[in-house]
Amino acid sequence: MDVSEPASISTGISGRYASAIFSLAQDENALDQLQTDVDALDSALKDSEDFRSLIASPVYSREQQQAAIGAIADKMGLGNNLANTLRLMASKRRLFVLPSMIAALRDMIAEAKGEVTADVTSAKALTEKQKSDLAATLKASVGKDVKLNTAVDEKLIGGLIVKVGSKMIDTSIRAKLNALQNTMKEVG
Repeated sequence: MDVSEPASISTGISGRYASAIFSLAQDENALDQLQTDVDALDSALKDSEDFRSLIASPVYSREQQQAAIGAIADKMGLGNNLANTLRLMASKRRLFVLPSMIAALRDMIAEAKGEVTADVTSAKALTEKQKSDLAATLKASVGKDVKLNTAVDEKLIGGLIVKVGSKMIDTSIRAKLNALQNTMKEVG
């Protein structure tokens, strides 16, 4: 059994929806609006357990999902193309791919703007100055404008984990302690 198959099917589905939404936004010169909508949708997904349950739970009927996602889209003031796509996804029982569709849209928007996205996890929230300094440092390294997606994980104790494309830099104290622990195991 190939366990990667369901993931690749989801990626394919989300990629097709993302491509369609992106193309429409590009044709209408509405990439900034799409980026705002995608950020708002992503934030709502991260903040609301009920929203995550709505897109993933088979308990809700197509009609319930469609009505709920329509109300959410209207309340958030999402653009027509994105709102209508979400309704279509609900009618096809495909809302479960929403997180990967958001990620695909972010990548497409960043590429169109000549940006690269860096996922930054820190032990505590970064200040605006720290964010701008980090973005400038990464821009010098990567050669493109860098948009930061920040998250906080107090388990890191201190330091940062930065992911840009396929590269990852882990300067967290937790990683250093784990490395030290592994070294001590090898000695003993």
